[in-house]
Formats: sequence, structure tokens, C-alpha cells
Amino acid sequence: MGDIVYLHRVSKRYPGGHDALNDVTLTLEQGEMAFLTGHSGAGKSTLLKLIALIERPSRGQVVVNNQNIAQVRRHQVARYRRNVGVIFQNFNLLNDRTVFDNVALPLVIRGETRDTIARRVRAALDTVGLLDKERQYPMVLSGGEQQRVGIARAIVAKPPLILADEPTGNLDPALSAEIMELFQRFNEVGVSLLIATHDVELIRSMPYREIALQSGQVLDRAAAAPFESGGAS
Repeated sequence: MGDIVYLHRVSKRYPGGHDALNDVTLTLEQGEMAFLTGHSGAGKSTLLKLIALIERPSRGQVVVNNQNIAQVRRHQVARYRRNVGVIFQNFNLLNDRTVFDNVALPLVIRGETRDTIARRVRAALDTVGLLDKERQYPMVLSGGEQQRVGIARAIVAKPPLILADEPTGNLDPALSAEIMELFQRFNEVGVSLLIATHDVELIRSMPYREIALQSGQVLDRAAAAPFESGGAS
């Protein structure tokens, strides 16, 4: 099927000389769900930000959906992100907008029609079990419900790739398991997912590949590329 994400010898250095990533090579296959693990500061969030084009690498090659991000100009970033859904640990919801409006944002930015927005937003909310909350505001929801709103926003445009940064970090074990079940359902219909987490017990109870980072490097290079694929063709 090929790779949906391919990183080749990628490094990221921040001002002041801090190396968040150092010579990272890894792949995520189309239709694959994998976990990105490591202690706080290992480079997980930085790696996801590079794939989402929130930041750019200092060195190396990042290819997503067969597109080298080095060739994506500033005015093309919004179009690039249409194919990448991002879920944040702290939800990143707008508290002055309803659940419906939060989920609709990616479609509004794309310029979709009102009817299309309404249909897709309600389908996404139904998927995460929050259709009855569409007119409520994020602040009155529980942490688990807010995370589900974030997930609905990430899937509403039907991206082929979802990135999740510690999506269960603020949730109890039961809610964490529910979120992972949602991710499994997305994966079963062909969505690729790369999920950063430090919840080792949870991920090792699931049959998915683990890519471990330590001090900005891939700890086990064999795990970085499934089946020794060698990256993008």
C-alpha cells in the first residue's frame, strides 16, 4: 500500500541549540495505526508538529501523502492540512463557540456549503457519541467529552491521516480505553493514525506497532519501519 508518512534523517533544533529530534528515520504505512512512545521531552510532540506542518525540520526529509513538506509554501499550508487531522492533549477548543461550531471549523476554513457543514458535523458528532451536545459550550462538558469534540473536529473533513498527541493524557483509564476504541474504529475503515502517548500499559494491551523515542532519537530502528520497508518508494 505504500507509506503515508516517511521521515528520513530528520532533525529539529530550536533556538538556543536544543535538539528536539536527531537523525530520525521512520515510516507509517497507509492504513496503519501505530504508537509513538517515550518520556516527556523525548521528541514525540515535535515529531507530530513536523508531520502536521506546524513546524518545519532543521534537516532531513518529511514526506506525507506523497508530498515533500519542503515543497509546501506558506500559502499552501492550509490546503496541506486538509489531509491531516490533529488531536491535542489540551483539546484546543474555542470556549466562546458551541460544540457544533468547534467541529465545523475545518469545513468553514475550506469554504464548504452550509448544508455540507451541517451534515458532516452531525455525522462526526454522532460517531463520537455527542450529537445531543451540539449546542452546548465546551466549558460545560467533561474532560472526556471535550476530547471527543476534539476528535470529531479532527475527523470531520475525513482526512486519511490522524495525528494524536497524548489524547488520553488527561483522562481516567476507562475513558482512555473508550478513546482508543474510537481510534480502532477509524483505523478499521482505512484511516492511518500515529498516536503519541506515554501510557505504556494501555498500548501494550493493543496489537499495534510501537515506535519508541528517547532524547530525540528512535530507540529501536527495527520498529521505525514495518517489515523493513525502507521508507517511501
